[in-house]
Amino acid sequence: MPSSCSDKKRILIVDDSSFMRMVIHDILSKDPSLEIVGTAANGVEGVEKAATLKPDLITMDIEMPKMDGISALRQIMATAPTKVIIVSTLTTEDARSTFEALDAGAIDYIPKNLANSGDARNIFRQELTRKVKEAISSRFVRNAPLPEPPTLDSSKLSEKKIMCVGIGASTGGPSALQEVLSRIPANFPHGIIAGIHMPKIFTGTYAERINSKCSITIREAVDGDILKAGLALIAPGGAHTILVRSGKNVAVKIVPTADYPQHIYVPSLDLMISSMAEATGGSMLGVILTGMGSDGFKGMKQLKSMGGITIAQDEATSAIYGMPKACAEGGAADEILPLGQIGFEISKFIE
Repeated sequence: MPSSCSDKKRILIVDDSSFMRMVIHDILSKDPSLEIVGTAANGVEGVEKAATLKPDLITMDIEMPKMDGISALRQIMATAPTKVIIVSTLTTEDARSTFEALDAGAIDYIPKNLANSGDARNIFRQELTRKVKEAISSRFVRNAPLPEPPTLDSSKLSEKKIMCVGIGASTGGPSALQEVLSRIPANFPHGIIAGIHMPKIFTGTYAERINSKCSITIREAVDGDILKAGLALIAPGGAHTILVRSGKNVAVKIVPTADYPQHIYVPSLDLMISSMAEATGGSMLGVILTGMGSDGFKGMKQLKSMGGITIAQDEATSAIYGMPKACAEGGAADEILPLGQIGFEISKFIE
């Protein structure tokens, strides 16, 4: 390889659409830190080129001839493990396939959005570049079973009283949040709401998918929902979720992104957690899981200042140690725990 390219990260593009291969190639090749080393028109070619070219990252379509993207992904993970970002269309069925791909080892996904709109194309361009670079810098966390967590002395936390739990996640979050919620027992006495950076069409499908894998009920939140025992709500994509006091309860309010233009990420974890802190007077548990950037840090800092309880995922188990790192280094985390411990720690708040 020429020395001028020695520090570039190598990308393989796998998509049956020649148009999409051209679009992705044009977008990523403009970044001086990236090099497109090959393209493939189906899953069979993708598997072969992953083995011979040894890229740092693969962008992978799902629906392809000869071999679909999920089958190709499984073969790549078995023979030549590589970071993979799924590039899928915005339909409910594609959302289900995307989550199946994440279970199979993909590190992230980006919806194809090339509608006849300059704004849509710009958003796709920005998101593709950002997510590829995030994934390249991420820790390659394989979907191996987590060990049983060690017994930790967290009595100083679980002795406190809480009204509810708020959880935030981003890149690597779908599998991490599922792991946490799957550890919560059916009789957990506090309501839970989780925010994760996803498109609107993905959040409902995600909630349905993990509901079958958890003891508590999981569903997408709707405006006016009350946080209650035995239920974990997923904040809907495409809007912001804030929490407000409603008598003795805490209620969900879904608000347009235009109402809070200062928040870039949707749904905003800062907004969700800070509003929960205010609604509960600080009587809540806040948790930040894997993700790029620092969304959630300001909310967690406010919660901690109000006497609330805060937990951040540790670096070793985070796909992206960005959001948890901001909380840890900014003094906004009471505890920094491995992913396999967090659900058990939440479960200790029984009354």
